[in-house]
Amino acid sequence: MATTHTLLSPAELNYLHTSLSLRPPIRSDGRLPTQFRPLTAETGILQGTNGSACVTFSDGAEAIVGVKAEIERTPDSQSGDEEEKKARGDWVEISVEIPSQRDDDAATVFLGEMLREALLGDGEFAKKLRINRRFHWRLHIDILLLSPPLSYPLPLLSLTTHLALLATRLPKLKSEGDEDPMFDDDWESSVFVYPREGASEGTRPPITLLVVTVGDNVIFDPSKEELAVAETALAVSVAEVRREKPRGGMEVDSKGRELKLLSIRTIDPPSRLTPPGVPNGTATTGTEGKPAPNLSSETPVAGVWKAPLGGTKFAVVDGIIQAVLEKGGVADEVLDGLDGVELA
Repeated sequence: MATTHTLLSPAELNYLHTSLSLRPPIRSDGRLPTQFRPLTAETGILQGTNGSACVTFSDGAEAIVGVKAEIERTPDSQSGDEEEKKARGDWVEISVEIPSQRDDDAATVFLGEMLREALLGDGEFAKKLRINRRFHWRLHIDILLLSPPLSYPLPLLSLTTHLALLATRLPKLKSEGDEDPMFDDDWESSVFVYPREGASEGTRPPITLLVVTVGDNVIFDPSKEELAVAETALAVSVAEVRREKPRGGMEVDSKGRELKLLSIRTIDPPSRLTPPGVPNGTATTGTEGKPAPNLSSETPVAGVWKAPLGGTKFAVVDGIIQAVLEKGGVADEVLDGLDGVELA
């Protein structure tokens, strides 16, 4: 996991785990289990790009995403009707840069692949990049984490990429059919890759939420300390699906979002690498020549920290999916906040 190791003693880890296991859980920063950190966001901050965005969390974590598009010729083998319906992975290139980490580091590459997997998961992204049977757009998405990784940066990078793609515009096509593409020189007439509300139907850019479980509690947007005691960490990717509004339909019928679950990926939490606590019974002196008793039992000792083992219960996974997809749930709240950002 791409985050620095938390220097907490076994006693502190046990205290955090006990607090987060309560009903309701007590988080160290006072947030509710489904509450995200406050953030500030803006778009159109990078010159010379087709779209860009910057998001800053309240803890100081900040990321910038720039999107650049170029025309690429489509090989004849990829111009069939079946291939047109599939999202071509080689049409999108995502690079992630994190301070103090190599670009080819396994954790950095894994972050980029998770973001690209969510982006291509709807199967319709290739339609937005296709110009004609001979040419298509190729997107280069450059993601830069400006601050050191205070926590696992996946939610921050995902929300920033979401806004950058919403702000991405392409030149208006003037040619027709399979002719060599000709575009309008006026940038004011350019079109959004993801048209604004009411312009067309289809999926919107995905967002990936980081969820951890502590006992039977589900906690969204965990902090660095909460990740250090998490039993399971899941990356849940969802996207909004917009339908064409029927003529004469009432405004009440259009309320609420239709969300689509794209993927759920397990992430190995750093809690599995934390040092275990030692019960007082093992600190014996003077064994009178007898071997010290073996107290390393599989059963946990109350008040003694031990790194979590095992996977996630199906009931917990089902609860996470319901909390994300339900109307007025976590994904709705996050998307409502992102809708308030002005697209430059």
